[in-house]
Amino acid sequence: MELDGVPVTPDDLSVLALVNYGHFTSMRIDGTRVRGLELHLDRLVRDCRTVFAADLDPERVRTLARRVAEAAQTPAIMRITVFDPDLGLGHPAGQTHPRVLVTLRPAAVDVPPPIRLKSVRYARDLPGVKHTGLFGTVYHRRAAQTDGFDDVLFVGPDGLVSEGATWNIAFVEDGRVTWPAAECLPGVTMRLLDAAMGRLGVEVRTASIAISGLRASCAAFITNAAVGLRSVRSIDDVELAGATGLVEALRKEYDAIEGDPL
Repeated sequence: MELDGVPVTPDDLSVLALVNYGHFTSMRIDGTRVRGLELHLDRLVRDCRTVFAADLDPERVRTLARRVAEAAQTPAIMRITVFDPDLGLGHPAGQTHPRVLVTLRPAAVDVPPPIRLKSVRYARDLPGVKHTGLFGTVYHRRAAQTDGFDDVLFVGPDGLVSEGATWNIAFVEDGRVTWPAAECLPGVTMRLLDAAMGRLGVEVRTASIAISGLRASCAAFITNAAVGLRSVRSIDDVELAGATGLVEALRKEYDAIEGDPL
């Protein structure tokens, strides 16, 4: 765990813990390679302008990430968090000096089983930004797991599906893949899969998906950098059809994507 290339201290993390204002990206590293690295860096630069009205040097971020990756046991999930340790809760509008925190956690190596989802009416603040404000997300994920589900699916006040706690969701019917047309975080894995589906000749579109209109004849899968693709077993009390052939084909195509060097 390093902050701007040096070991982090508890004092460095106090503002992140107490004020919790910042943004991040999470990516799987294998050796020192990352799928969609440029997309992750673009996200950090874009979100830094939104959150701090400041420019972030992507090459510096890359250097800091590489420094940690070279000493790590991989595969691992790397999280790059951008925050200002000097930000004050009472006067956050002052001049900011964002810094870069790089942390690691182990990556899963096995394909996870199909996931069971509980829907809830909720929308993240600034859904297009991958920010550190995770209270609502964790609260609803915890409630879903307490009720016997694996995770939570967010649905807007209009009843339309948007995204999951930390992932995107796609629906499959008649061989066609549909991403929800709703405000959500456009995931890096989602964007890489769009390109993969183009190579495989899979029809893909974006459309509104009403939670009340889900049918057992459709299938679904979730995507993020940590799991790649994971099939959905059920949403609420609707048991979904499997799309094993398509999901496996997409997983193989995704796994074959060569990572970019840090």
